[in-house]
Amino acid sequence: MVDAPEDDKTEGEILSEPMRRALGERYLQYALSTITNRALPDARDGLKPVHRRILYAMRGLRLEPGTAFRKCAKIVGEVMGTYHPHGDQAIYDALVRLAQDFAQRYTLVEGQGNFGNVDGDNAAAQRYTEARLTEAAQAMMAGLAENAVDFRDNYDGTEREPVVLPSAFPNLLANGSSGIAVGMATSIPPHNVHEVCDALLHLIKHPAATSRALADRIPGPDFPTGGVLVEPTESIVSAYETGRGAFRLRARWVVEETGRGTWRAIVTEIPYQVQKAKLIERLADIVNEKKLPLLADVRDESAADIRIVLEPKSRSVDPAQMMESLFRLTDLETRFPLNMNVLIDGRTPKVCGLREVLLAFLAHRREVLIRRSEHRLGEIARRLEVLEGYIVAYLNLDRVIEIIRYEDEPKAVLMAEFSLTDVQAEAILNMRLRNLRKLEEMELRAERDRLVEEQAGLKALIAEGALQWERVAGEIREIRTKFGRSAHGGARRTEIAEAPQVEEITPEAMIEREPVTVICSEKGWIRALRGHLDLAAEQKFKDGDGPRFAFHAETTDKLLLAASGGRVFTLDVHKLPGGRGMGEPVRLMVDLPNDEAMVALRIHRAGAKLLLASSAGDGFLAPEDDLIAQTRAGRQAMNLRDGARLKVFAPAEGDHVAVVGDNRKVLIFPLSELPEMARGKGVRLQKYKDGGLSDAMVFTLAAGLSWRDPAGRTRTEAATADWVGPRASAGRMAPRGFPAGNVFT
Repeated sequence: MVDAPEDDKTEGEILSEPMRRALGERYLQYALSTITNRALPDARDGLKPVHRRILYAMRGLRLEPGTAFRKCAKIVGEVMGTYHPHGDQAIYDALVRLAQDFAQRYTLVEGQGNFGNVDGDNAAAQRYTEARLTEAAQAMMAGLAENAVDFRDNYDGTEREPVVLPSAFPNLLANGSSGIAVGMATSIPPHNVHEVCDALLHLIKHPAATSRALADRIPGPDFPTGGVLVEPTESIVSAYETGRGAFRLRARWVVEETGRGTWRAIVTEIPYQVQKAKLIERLADIVNEKKLPLLADVRDESAADIRIVLEPKSRSVDPAQMMESLFRLTDLETRFPLNMNVLIDGRTPKVCGLREVLLAFLAHRREVLIRRSEHRLGEIARRLEVLEGYIVAYLNLDRVIEIIRYEDEPKAVLMAEFSLTDVQAEAILNMRLRNLRKLEEMELRAERDRLVEEQAGLKALIAEGALQWERVAGEIREIRTKFGRSAHGGARRTEIAEAPQVEEITPEAMIEREPVTVICSEKGWIRALRGHLDLAAEQKFKDGDGPRFAFHAETTDKLLLAASGGRVFTLDVHKLPGGRGMGEPVRLMVDLPNDEAMVALRIHRAGAKLLLASSAGDGFLAPEDDLIAQTRAGRQAMNLRDGARLKVFAPAEGDHVAVVGDNRKVLIFPLSELPEMARGKGVRLQKYKDGGLSDAMVFTLAAGLSWRDPAGRTRTEAATADWVGPRASAGRMAPRGFPAGNVFT
């Protein structure tokens, strides 16, 4: 139950309302407020309310281009106190972004002081920075004094603010926008103004033009930080047609020869919104962790321009191949999303295609033109009325002076004697004596004729749509001339190209292939020694620890670590600690629970199969490729219940399975009777009255059943017919000489 609104209840009255409906209505109001007043830009001027209020407040402070800068603290205070009753830091952050040339393709605010940088450093405090408007911002507000747009009361009703700016500058596409609302978001990349104007002019000339035809004029975004756009043309056109998509953007780089066949790659432009400091940190991590053996070193030699130096491992490295690898591993390549969600007419959120956005801008410019023309017509009508009065006064100057000098009510007498209107009489009376010498009939009539001619032209303009579109096209051409390719900074910065076809390098191919010896102790300390050492040689371990696994491998190998809980983890050999010291605990590399033990550690062989068996006597075959885990958490391979543990994790090479239980009974059955699965409980391998499974292995029946005796010698039982039986049977006692530990190896 909630209270009713103040205007819907009398004093002391309480209205009941279901909580579900009350919350729903209020949250809907909040969501709509967020969408329309904070997150989504207006399709007409491409601004959110906070940006619009900043520009309008700066205009009120007379911070036009070429004037003196003012403290940002003064601007923020004016915006917050008069138009935008929100936090000063939020307003200042919005102001800073409008002044950052690496964030805005065409800055609307010119900043003086520290406004942040591409490294990701924040701007200085608002008391230290200064700002003023740019030419683009001034173009967006041209016509505010001529009734070009509607105004509304500010938050406290003491001032008026524009609902939308006239926006002769196509800001929505030129600078783009991004924001997150309730249940929706927007992401619009910046574009080149020259290309946007070309598309607008084409749409005026061909109103039925499709987004595909317009995309010929706007081939893709133009980011302030440059870069290379490698998105396919069809994908770009599809994104512009639907208003949804993404653009693949890469850093620009060149090869710099350093003599004697050596070279280095120089990155001169990075993708939009990528912080250079974090990018350098990521590249340094790749070098330190040896994730890309092709790369030897990275240096940041940037000053005013971007210069990131990438040193190859050797001069034989292919530059394109190294860069393609870095594009996959780092933010040297990003995807900028396109979600052209805008407010149509300032009210309705809608995902628009390129054509719809351009049409919304053109419709707005036409409305601004008509309103400015009507405003000018009103001014002309008032001036013509005054001029007619001046002409009458000139023709009867002596009589007018006499009336003003001797009559007690000169205004009424003038109106009666010369048939003047109230406005005309008032204008004559308010005229200074010094202006009497300017009352020359020829000049007055010439001014009247000019105004009459202008009036006729404006009336024709308002009445005829073709003339309106011709005038709008002329205004767009002026913007194109002022901010287009020929203007300073107007040339396209983002190159549009196709990604080169470079043979893909597998992760294994990027690792230097070297022989190593993997040593793992009983307590799980693991290390990789260089070279293939004698496995029987004595190794050092921590006190109370000893050897568990030792085998030869290569740095390109992956290891499968099986835990007693049925989970399988993956380790990269090239990431194992070196031979100095005792290594590192394997539990720091994977999420192996403390209550689980290591069952097996083996080299992964692509295409091979493994036998998995539990202490409860269940088992199955698993393809090794399905056991590779991509995360530290590993992959659950065997489902275990009732306290069972994974007991066997062995290669399945052969045609029969041999199983031995805690009761020393051995059973042999065909491998074909086991199912193959990536995860599961498996099927019953052997039947037990007491105890469970002790060991299992896969072997070739024709070669006989082999095991190791306590002296380390291999013994083979060729006559195995006595132990061959159906799966899940009890089996027979182990052959003479079988190890007392009930294990085959």
